[in-house]
Amino acid sequence: MSGLGPAEAAQAAVELPIARVLPLLQVSHLDREFDYLVPPELAETAQPGVRVRVRFSGRLVDGYLLERLPRTEHEGRLATLDRVVSPLPVLTPAVLRLVTEVAARYAGTRADVLRLAIPPRHARVEKTLLEQDVVESVRPVAPDGALAEYTHGAQFAAAAVGGRSPRAIWQALPGEDWAARLAELTATVVAAGRTALLIVPDQTDLDRLAAACVHLAPAVLAAGLGPSARYRRWLLARLGRTRVVIGTRSAAFAPLPDLGLIALWDDGDESLIEPRAPYPHTREVLALRAHQESAALVIGGFARTPESQALVDAGWAAEITAPRELVRQRSPRIVGVADSDVALARDPLARSARLPAAAFAAARTALDADRPVLVQVPRRGYAPALSCDRCRTPARCRRCHGPLEQASGGTLRCRWCAQADAAYRCPACGGTTMRAVIVGAMRTAEELGRAFPGVVVATSGGESVLTETTADRRIVVATPGAEPVVEGGYGAALLLDGWLLLGRADLRAGEETLRRWMNATALVAEDGTVVCGADAGIPAVQALIRWDAAGFAASELAERADVGFPPATHLAVLDGAEADVLALAEAAALPDGAEVLGPVDLPPGVRVPGAPDDGPPPRRLLVRVARRDGRALARALFLAQVGRSLRREGDPVRIQIDPLRIG
Repeated sequence: MSGLGPAEAAQAAVELPIARVLPLLQVSHLDREFDYLVPPELAETAQPGVRVRVRFSGRLVDGYLLERLPRTEHEGRLATLDRVVSPLPVLTPAVLRLVTEVAARYAGTRADVLRLAIPPRHARVEKTLLEQDVVESVRPVAPDGALAEYTHGAQFAAAAVGGRSPRAIWQALPGEDWAARLAELTATVVAAGRTALLIVPDQTDLDRLAAACVHLAPAVLAAGLGPSARYRRWLLARLGRTRVVIGTRSAAFAPLPDLGLIALWDDGDESLIEPRAPYPHTREVLALRAHQESAALVIGGFARTPESQALVDAGWAAEITAPRELVRQRSPRIVGVADSDVALARDPLARSARLPAAAFAAARTALDADRPVLVQVPRRGYAPALSCDRCRTPARCRRCHGPLEQASGGTLRCRWCAQADAAYRCPACGGTTMRAVIVGAMRTAEELGRAFPGVVVATSGGESVLTETTADRRIVVATPGAEPVVEGGYGAALLLDGWLLLGRADLRAGEETLRRWMNATALVAEDGTVVCGADAGIPAVQALIRWDAAGFAASELAERADVGFPPATHLAVLDGAEADVLALAEAAALPDGAEVLGPVDLPPGVRVPGAPDDGPPPRRLLVRVARRDGRALARALFLAQVGRSLRREGDPVRIQIDPLRIG
């Protein structure tokens, strides 16, 4: 790898310092460091953390210089560094430790994680910032009583200021201005001289949080920024010129000195899952970072995920919740369909009607008072799910509880374990006929326009999302996550087609449905009414009525433990050609007790990057282990992938650890 002769190379190896470099290479078996000689002209700039270019297998590749060494253990010839791309160390030791842990957690390579952690360089931006005079950012005055309304809220803030690195799961009150509460908590930590990192799922939440934190002069990082703007703001954090970074999932790795607070809002949102390898979840990245850097961590939301509940049950995190009296005071009136015998007698078709009488009455009352009405309908584009034609109970496999699909010939089979069920009967009512469920949002707006003539009907969703709307007499039809904010709150909210959300062929259908309902309910005024279009006896509806996300998450976690699915266990999903996924599982030294399920077809709409269009369709294999063996599972699969890569056996297999969607 060097143009030097053997004698010259040996002499140079003695005289020249050594740079240990991690090249950014694609293949798994090259995820390791290589030693290079540092020529005299680069001796000053070739420092740990800088970007470099090195020659590898006859071509120039990018990399990061990890450390300088006086000598090497390599017995062969060493090549020299080609050049230092920039003298600015962008890879800090803290970020390198986090990148290494994330790669190990998700059976990925450090090169893949580094591409997520550090944005591409823009020389002009970097030069301009380095030439500017450093202006010390002004510390805000610590506000009084951050999270004081919540049990253990004030204690969490005090512990964060005191540097005791507390960890907590925060369930926000209905109607809570969560952005303002996070801004208050951040100001408290920053006033004590430390820095803060705040992460939200999407641009709408980011805009709201940025407005609440404007007095803290945060660096705002989002995927929608241009490359130069994003790199400039990232550099502000790296150079210590800002004390607060807020952003979406890409900001989770932002380098901040003396990190005192990490906050994550709404960890159940699927936008927090990185769609590129190794597919880490932002919640797990931030939990690892909080542990490594001894920072306070708060995971907040109106709802709660089973993963967050598992942290509470394990004693790793405490709860920040409001007293029940305050919850009842702040909650709007929430009702389910046919929540009493009297209501059912008044409206016998309430359970099957798309707009039951209670919903129509709540909307009419709010509109008569010149107040807006929110109508939440399921998102377009869901893959059809099978449910009982009589009672709409989701069709599930009797072996592994996976979703059933209709195979050729009309036979039902499981998407997860491929077990056929030719004589399926609904466990709730005994029905034998199934139906596919799907809905459209635009038709809902048309129906409401006819039901309430003369009332303005606005829509929000897809490419046309409203962030705010006026507090007047109107109906807003929105898909989940696209509900606009109204000053003073909505007068009523109608949560339609609850049976469709709950009936999706998804392990997380109940959890995700409750999260969407609670996020919409939080936009309704205290004196407003929320009508949930699902039977009041369903656990998710009861959790909504009681505003008890913690209880529902605990119940979900217990059920996952019974059927052996995350977060009670760890699950690896292997996607690729059938021969390749089977060969990878066979080559891996899986932990004792590992259970292999499949292979089965990929879920509808799921594609494997790089899979040939003319070959056999990719297949999916599931590997399940006990929770204590999660790291061993990831390590075993990674080493098996490395071995197959070294031997050039077959095509690469996509590995996902604990994905949000299993089948």
